[in-house]
Amino acid sequence: MQQTDAVAVVQAWQEAANGQDGNRLVELSDPNIEIVGPRGSGFGAQLLREWLARAGLTLETQRIFVRDQVVVVAQHGVWRSVETGEVQGEADLASRFRVADGRVVQFARHDHLDQALEAAGLDPADELAGR
Repeated sequence: MQQTDAVAVVQAWQEAANGQDGNRLVELSDPNIEIVGPRGSGFGAQLLREWLARAGLTLETQRIFVRDQVVVVAQHGVWRSVETGEVQGEADLASRFRVADGRVVQFARHDHLDQALEAAGLDPADELAGR
């Protein structure tokens, strides 16, 4: 799999998450996906579905960094109440993905781009031009 393929998988994954399409999100994920967040990590499609149902998070991509099968996406996130749709908060953040065999095997959210790049072993030279 080429770097561009990994980016395409991540972009499709993000579109499914933003669209609250749990079935598509699971299709694009390894059955034992690792989900890493501010409160720790866990594994599996059921956890992914639970995260999607409660997060109320929409992410707008600003920059993409990639090397091999590791992708870091700088994003602007907006959290909305699942019940009312009201904006609960927003922030710039970054997501780190590891892709294998055409599926996301790890998704990690970071509060800062530099943290995500460091955790991924990437640097500014890995930015994808003209995303």
